Amino acid sequence: MAKDTWRVVTRGRNGELITHDFDKAEDIPVSHLQIGIDDCSTDLELRGAPVFRSLVGPMPEGKNIIRYETPEVFEMLTKEWAIPSPPKRRSRKKKTATNG
Repeated sequence: MAKDTWRVVTRGRNGELITHDFDKAEDIPVSHLQIGIDDCSTDLELRGAPVFRSLVGPMPEGKNIIRYETPEVFEMLTKEWAIPSPPKRRSRKKKTATNG
């Protein structure tokens, strides 16, 4: 399935993530000037996708989304992903004897 959604993730004034979806790369605002094309992505569907000044990407998001992030969003999310999550605790159930 071809990637058909172009997503730009920015940060709002209150720190919230703001997502803008576009049907094609040409719809991404001109405030993000295209400076080249991706020619080395391991996701072959991203090769040839535009590279924009002031955005990190392209990167895959799911099966059909090409994602770009502002450097602030990229840094924030990378730091969050780098924090190890606490190990999950398994609940131990008491074994009950069954009379048979």
